[in-house]
Amino acid sequence: MSEFTIDDLKRILRACAGEDEAVGLDGDILDSGFEELGYDSLALLETASRIEHEVGVAVLDEEIGEVTTPRQLLDLVNGRLVQKV
Repeated sequence: MSEFTIDDLKRILRACAGEDEAVGLDGDILDSGFEELGYDSLALLETASRIEHEVGVAVLDEEIGEVTTPRQLLDLVNGRLVQKV
């Protein structure tokens, strides 16, 4: 994978929360807070695990606690993807 996109992240977030709980993922969510979107720390840890499994990029527990928006998480993952090339 050369780039981790917002659509990739939305798909993973939906899988972690379930469709019913992921209704807030429509539209532009890049700068919305994960808490505002309904994602707690446990859901984000599951998201990080799925990212590592699907994309091959590890997001440490400490890092997942520091990112507060989808844009920050995308930047983190894509920065690591660039380093892998």
